[in-house]
Amino acid sequence: MDLFEKLLADNGPLGKHSEISEGYFTFPKLEGEIAPRMKFMGKEVLTWSLNNYLGLGNLPEVREADAKAAADWGLAYPMGARMMSGNTDYHEELEQSLASFVGKESGYLLNYGYQGVLSIIDALVDRKDVIVYDGESHACIIDGVRLHMGKRFVFPHNDIQNLEKQLERATRLTKETGGGILVITEGVFGMTGNLGSLNEIAALKSKFDFRLFVDDAHGFGTMGATGAGTHEHLNCVDEVDLYFSTFAKSMAAVGAFVAGDKQIIHYLKYNMRSQIFAKALPMPFVIGGLKRLEIIKNEPQHKEKLWKIVNALQGGLQEKGFSIGTTKSCVTPVVLNGTVGEAASLSKDLRENFNIFCSVVIYPVVPKGMIILRLIPTASHSMEDVNETIAAFEAIKGKLTSGEYKNAELAAAFGE
Repeated sequence: MDLFEKLLADNGPLGKHSEISEGYFTFPKLEGEIAPRMKFMGKEVLTWSLNNYLGLGNLPEVREADAKAAADWGLAYPMGARMMSGNTDYHEELEQSLASFVGKESGYLLNYGYQGVLSIIDALVDRKDVIVYDGESHACIIDGVRLHMGKRFVFPHNDIQNLEKQLERATRLTKETGGGILVITEGVFGMTGNLGSLNEIAALKSKFDFRLFVDDAHGFGTMGATGAGTHEHLNCVDEVDLYFSTFAKSMAAVGAFVAGDKQIIHYLKYNMRSQIFAKALPMPFVIGGLKRLEIIKNEPQHKEKLWKIVNALQGGLQEKGFSIGTTKSCVTPVVLNGTVGEAASLSKDLRENFNIFCSVVIYPVVPKGMIILRLIPTASHSMEDVNETIAAFEAIKGKLTSGEYKNAELAAAFGE
């Protein structure tokens, strides 16, 4: 079969219905200022799908800093990769400030989070080493692990007993190869809101020799007493050897960073191919990053407002009998039972008749028969937004239970 014909023969459940889904369920266009209420297909909708946790995306002082940096520096500066001609005092100031904030000795700025994680894993291990990773890890971790030419063992999500077994296997193997062990997990798992069992994993260091790499994309800025992250929240800052986060969530920007001991960060600077062979992060993102970090460190009211909304939303949903899984973070999954077609009908009803926009997660991301409506509360949301959403969810749950969505035209279009 021709390569392209093979690729197009089966491109997934929603891909088969791209003429129905694209622009509505996939690749939707939200318009207007970044805010809880934006425009979707010409209508104002209450939006719960933006990772703008602290509300910094449209904060006047942040936009002013971004605009001034763009005016002062443009998007071209600095030209070249950091190692060659793209380094500046501002880049070094931001990465050192980030490292200090998350309790680490040194840091390194990255152009993108996904690309960064992939490249960190690639740089850290060779064929003699063993990777042990959580089975629900983000795609960037999974793809980084796939690049590994040595052994990799997966443990079921947060299953510490199984992790111990995998570490025993890894230890036996590395004694033969002379390699090391890298354990990878997340601080906050973005789909379920679960916290990685960082403290329990760290405790295993008394029995096994391994290094711990944590992707805390959803935890930075939202978790811990100061917002430094999930490792701060779980009191295991020192035991996390490499801490990573993106700027795409709490920082509401572009870029990422990794932090750890000075020697290993120095090693990564000279071995991460995604940074060695890529242009440095443009100056507006760096200057803007310094402003955002200053706000996170010095204005705790944004995090306090965020958690007020989180607690009201999650508590209100539970009071009305909704399952929000086992989330311990801001990520709020609302778990329902239904087919892909029912999920499509429900989502359309929610957007068109209740003016609420949130992410809908279906098979194969979750098991067949499960629908997850994932809500991302932010400091920009209000209590009125929370109450309106809970009332709407009560209505759509009733329709789902009565079978109204099963009989809808859209469900039939999905072959159900």
